[in-house]
Amino acid sequence: MSHFYRLVVSCPDQVGIVAQVSSFIAQQGGSITEASQHSDLETGRFFMRYEILADSLDMSAEALRSAFEPVAVRFDMQWSLVDTQQRRRVVLMVSRESHCLVDLLYRWQVGELDCDIVGVISNHDDMRSLTEWYAIPYYHVPVNPADKAVAFEQVQAHIDEARADCIVLARYMQILPPALCQRYAGQVINIHHSFLPSFAGAKPYHQAYERGVKLIGATCHYVTQELDAGPIIEQDIHRVSHCHTPTDLVRFGRDVEKAVLARGLRWHLEDRVLVHGNKTVVFS
Repeated sequence: MSHFYRLVVSCPDQVGIVAQVSSFIAQQGGSITEASQHSDLETGRFFMRYEILADSLDMSAEALRSAFEPVAVRFDMQWSLVDTQQRRRVVLMVSRESHCLVDLLYRWQVGELDCDIVGVISNHDDMRSLTEWYAIPYYHVPVNPADKAVAFEQVQAHIDEARADCIVLARYMQILPPALCQRYAGQVINIHHSFLPSFAGAKPYHQAYERGVKLIGATCHYVTQELDAGPIIEQDIHRVSHCHTPTDLVRFGRDVEKAVLARGLRWHLEDRVLVHGNKTVVFS
């Protein structure tokens, strides 16, 4: 597999950014294999993602970071340089609905997701045999409705022990406490079985049925302290009609959910998602 450095930039928009960054990389002998840029005319913000062939450079990622620093300072950049040899460590969280977990584990096994899945955490024991078939550690952490804090202290301990870079709520039907949301800001990805911002909260397909919608959908988003309101990464839809029951909507929705979550996670792992306020720029 090819080895890349990914340069991801957000900064105030002005003339010369692309020219300066491209010239800098060329001066180091670097080969740009993929380039994406976006100027937000409403906010005056500029976004950029470059993939640079690591073997074209005669320097380490750390040396490249140091050399790029003056450019970043000049343009007031928020930026990161990611070495693709450093694989992200991902923890999946699930309750009793298995479709998203099954899909992610399969995609990971066949190489579609460039990461290490280092654990599965669940408030039920139902997915243990499936998870352990993939030789992945399984952590059963029951959640007592009367005292959820104890459970989430254990969840945090497992995440910290696994040194997770990313946490995926693959139909984990518990609300993370604000402290966890804040601690792992920008690292927790959720799949909501609705086309947000419509039908937030519980039983969204039943809400949609009662409203008589003609389209249902799913939303992959980052988790924040505000329920189902974090920056959206990806969405998709499925058309329905008056003939369909709530059970039909749930069945259709499962297919949409797992596809949307997989795309959102893959784009996150590939550093294609840039968060700006409560919105995202996605270089998909």
